[in-house]
Amino acid sequence: MEVRFREIDPFNCWVWLRFTDVPNEGEKNYIDGIFDSWYVIGRLGGFNSENLQAHDSGADLSWIPYDNQEATSVMPALMHNLGHLEYEGEWARCWIDLGTCDAIAIDVLINIFMQVDGDVVQIKELLIGGINDDWQVEDHPDAIFTSSK
Repeated sequence: MEVRFREIDPFNCWVWLRFTDVPNEGEKNYIDGIFDSWYVIGRLGGFNSENLQAHDSGADLSWIPYDNQEATSVMPALMHNLGHLEYEGEWARCWIDLGTCDAIAIDVLINIFMQVDGDVVQIKELLIGGINDDWQVEDHPDAIFTSSK
């Protein structure tokens, strides 16, 4: 699977997947579930790189001192919105408003699709941001900020 980044507007971002073949209904349901789960984690503040105390502690997690005050003092990093996944042939796309969540959300999504590509359905490309000339987009109805045309 090739991962490419294009122009990113975190409040109006499209994520594009191109599959090797047209995905079947089971594969579509699986991909839909991934985006829904990823969004819930983001909506609840899970993608906040200012509070990665376990990660930052190193390999040995036994008895690490977790600072609850530090955890609650960081600025919230919340994903704002997620559109419905749309499919057209071998393509799928999903609109997201990343809100204030950190770029770790994108890394997590890439990691997920790397695994899905090997285990569930073959993905030719994962494109983050931008638009596809073959599948035009309008301003998403849930977008807080619209693109300037």
